[in-house]
Amino acid sequence: MNTLYSFRRCPYAMRARLALRYSGVPLRIVEVSLKAKPAEMLALSPKGTVPVLSIDGRGVDGRVIDESLDIMRWALAQHDPQDWLLQDDEPARQQIEALIAENDQVFKLHLNRYKYAERYPEHSMEHYRAQGEVFLRRLEALLNERPYLLADHPSLADMALAPFVRQFAHVDREWFAQTPYRNLQRWLQRFLDSELFIQVMAKP
Repeated sequence: MNTLYSFRRCPYAMRARLALRYSGVPLRIVEVSLKAKPAEMLALSPKGTVPVLSIDGRGVDGRVIDESLDIMRWALAQHDPQDWLLQDDEPARQQIEALIAENDQVFKLHLNRYKYAERYPEHSMEHYRAQGEVFLRRLEALLNERPYLLADHPSLADMALAPFVRQFAHVDREWFAQTPYRNLQRWLQRFLDSELFIQVMAKP
């Protein structure tokens, strides 16, 4: 059995669970306490961050994947029934890469400072939020064209980004609700209401 070491509210672990569930990969999920990480997880991945996927030994020699995006790609390589990878659209696939890179390398940094502004007293919470809004505006513009970021159905970009946008929106829900990002609000609510999200967020 494949085993995923996860933390329910972590957006990186969340997006790994989304792809694994969607692709139908048989899976045992171990919910990790970040204050008491299990020894078996640390033996597989000494860096000690979730998610960590231990793939059973049939044909892959007990492979371990400990980056969320790599886990998503591995899962989609097993089964991708709704074409999250947008296989036949090379420009869209390049956009997937660019959006995820901006999310992971830039937006996540602003998100951390916005959510934990007291740890970063150099600037105000509003300052960090404004920096994060640059990315929100980019997503809002993409959603002017269609219900999802790059296609008329979810893609890897939607599922890789949504857990982070959710976290940003939930820092101050009243603020997010009154923003002009109407397309983004609908997109996020569609994600939160989806059967897939509800399944992967069920408490163990």
